[in-house]
Amino acid sequence: MRILVYPHDLGIGGSQLNAVELAAAVQRLGHEVIVFGRPGPLNQRIEELGLEFIPSPEPHRRPTPSVVKALVRVARERKIDIIHGYEWPPALESLIASRRSPGTAAVATVMSMAVAPFIPKSMPILVGTQEILTAEQEFGRTLAALLEPPVDLDANNPSLDVAEQEFRGKWGLDPAAYTVVLVTRLAKELKLEGILAAIDCTGMLSQELPIQLVIAGDGPARRLVENHARAVNAARGRPVIVLTGELEDPRAAYAVADVALGMGGSALRAMAFAKPLIVQGEKGFWEVLTPDSLPLFLEQGWYGVGPGTQDGPGRLAQLLRGLLLDESCRKTLGSFGLSTVQGRFSLTRGALVLENFYSLASEAAGEVSIVQEAGALARFVEYELARRLRGVLGSSPADDFNSRPVAWRRQAGPELEAGTTRQASP
Repeated sequence: MRILVYPHDLGIGGSQLNAVELAAAVQRLGHEVIVFGRPGPLNQRIEELGLEFIPSPEPHRRPTPSVVKALVRVARERKIDIIHGYEWPPALESLIASRRSPGTAAVATVMSMAVAPFIPKSMPILVGTQEILTAEQEFGRTLAALLEPPVDLDANNPSLDVAEQEFRGKWGLDPAAYTVVLVTRLAKELKLEGILAAIDCTGMLSQELPIQLVIAGDGPARRLVENHARAVNAARGRPVIVLTGELEDPRAAYAVADVALGMGGSALRAMAFAKPLIVQGEKGFWEVLTPDSLPLFLEQGWYGVGPGTQDGPGRLAQLLRGLLLDESCRKTLGSFGLSTVQGRFSLTRGALVLENFYSLASEAAGEVSIVQEAGALARFVEYELARRLRGVLGSSPADDFNSRPVAWRRQAGPELEAGTTRQASP
């Protein structure tokens, strides 16, 4: 097959890194794979993996006509079988382009915590958790499947030399202190609550334990995080919170951790380095990965929703205290995490899932539902009108399909879920 992979951008992030690494893994299965998109930091990874890259026109209002036109041109010239768009804007642009390219099918992958309701039900779609898959099947998706975020175990494993000592020296880490690591995007939706809770928790624990928290990442909430970290460091009189900014290669950060915090793909990469993991969520959710908690994460993804935000730092402090003071437990749980990733989340397994799904999508390519696509268009118009209104009112979230995750809605109860599951955002 000839496949055109279109990530939503090529900055450092979980969905787009998955897109690029899976593209290379599918290419290794014998297919011709091209990556299409706006140039960014991940272009270096694309080159390392031996993938061809075609730059996209600059997108503006989505879907962008010039991007669709470029996709159509590539699909026709290169006789593309599958255009694979990651997240909703590339998904819609890929679908429109496929309609104008005979013999080409479109596939979507959504790794956000909820799926945009205006992606037509007839478009083949892959999602990252069983819980979201169930919700999409209930919504009436014609062809939907599970693609759990994979990990490149050749590039992420405990035996690698990733220059840990150089990393410690560069960031002034205390070799005698316990090191807790959080590799994350500094986003207001989904992430910020947990990041601030981790900072507060470290400030509390530093009064009784030698501890330092390393936060690796960047994003729109950077100033809020910096101010919070600065206040805690000032109160403690030493740098217990270390902010590295975005790291093109965060593997050394995972490697130096005594305990890792995280959600989604970041959590899985920490597990690949055999680190004990505390999964981050929202509304005060923190939970250690153990054999008992694993079924929860396999169902709803590496994320959770707690009872409220007020005791998030206290809950995390309780869990960290227990892990940091028990080296044997840390080693056991780290080994368990590594074996879990090796058995279920390998890049090779993900590529085989994709290969099979591409075949199913190609077979179903002629099954177009005008009614379903008209309904999707109506939902998109509703979304755009609501988004513009929120923009005028100053209440529009930067990432609205992570602002009301499926797990959050389902926990909130049937009445709230029925009223919000298929709306763009609160």
